[in-house]
Amino acid sequence: MGNDVPRMMAVRQQFLTSATLDIRASVESAFHAGIVETFVPGSSIALAVGSRGITNLRLIVCHLIDQLKRTGCQPFVLPAMGSHGGATTEGQLDLLAGYGITERALGVPIRGSMDVELVGRTSDGLEVFFSTEALRADGIIAVNRVKPHNFDGRIGSGIMKMIVVGLGNKRGAQAFHATASRIGHEASLRSAAEILLRAAPILGGLAIVEDQLHQTALIEFLPRERMISREEELLVRAKELMPSLPFNDIDLLIVDQMGKNISGVGMDPNVIGRDVQGYSASLRTQDARNPTIRRIFARDLTPETHGNAIGIGLADVTTSRLVRSIDYHATYINALTSLTPQTAKIPMHFESDREAIEQVLASLALPVNSQPKVVRISNTLFLENVEISHAYFDLLANKSTLCPTGQWKRMQFNQAGNLLPLAHRSHPSGGRRIGAT
Repeated sequence: MGNDVPRMMAVRQQFLTSATLDIRASVESAFHAGIVETFVPGSSIALAVGSRGITNLRLIVCHLIDQLKRTGCQPFVLPAMGSHGGATTEGQLDLLAGYGITERALGVPIRGSMDVELVGRTSDGLEVFFSTEALRADGIIAVNRVKPHNFDGRIGSGIMKMIVVGLGNKRGAQAFHATASRIGHEASLRSAAEILLRAAPILGGLAIVEDQLHQTALIEFLPRERMISREEELLVRAKELMPSLPFNDIDLLIVDQMGKNISGVGMDPNVIGRDVQGYSASLRTQDARNPTIRRIFARDLTPETHGNAIGIGLADVTTSRLVRSIDYHATYINALTSLTPQTAKIPMHFESDREAIEQVLASLALPVNSQPKVVRISNTLFLENVEISHAYFDLLANKSTLCPTGQWKRMQFNQAGNLLPLAHRSHPSGGRRIGAT
């Protein structure tokens, strides 16, 4: 069926975006408005930084360091990413370096260590471990983006998760996931956070919210007294600003790249409609906003994931080149620590994109003469520029947020049978500003 690959067209989703932030001014304002503790000159302050891809992360951390130095403190950076990076100090430092978080760039030490101490037990039996290096500091500030995670609740991925799981390192992450599998993620986060807020010198967290184009929309300091309640409020805002796929009924979703810098499980479950068990959203919720995606084709890993392919089990088909690029040690440690071995399962894989697409389309057993509904994206983080198949032609007229940026044409492959790069044509304004007409 070589000639049966669908015709595709590049389109741009026009998202409502937030006003451009002055990063330096926003960090300075958040710092002075949020931190009420009196800093003692010479105090050591640990800045917990994780492995998520965050726009302006290095800039935000640099400006926070400047503010701390002005108070006379001695800041340092501490990797806070649980079992990521193969659960090794070297691996976690490499992940930070990929985001420009290095001692040379920041002008402060980076103290990587996987050592932890047991600081308490929750009423549910969760042993709460915490970074030994963090406990040695006079104060701790977590820097993280607030966004939905792959579990429902009023708390998602943000400051609390970084403190409980990220600063728990491998041992703490294992203990957390074991208890969460019994009582739920949010309940485990809350109970562990209550212990840590009493036992550890946590000053608060610098929370970041991004808009649909993943530009920094908000920077706010959450003092320890209001950390939990305020993060709940910011998660509501983050959900409002999440990008989504252009259509909810998709036969085949082609994902060019997946990786840990994109999502904790490689592909954001909130976008693809599959949880870490691999179930379709339609099987676990009646929320009409969740997409129905019958097949997912994951083409490659991001360089930033360093071979960690956790989440590949959520795909139905992949390429042999992706399989060859997997760091099995890093992937297995991450999957086993999170108690989700199914996310590391390798789906059927083919040598070329063309073969993978032809075979997975055939597996849909679509009616004769029907056109497959295909959407292609760069990854689940950046959804502005996508490609859609001709099956959506009749729906375009009712989609005022979709702007065609190309012409209908057959999928384009190189001589090796792999897809040509996805076009990225950004609108001069980068999207529609919130409040614009």
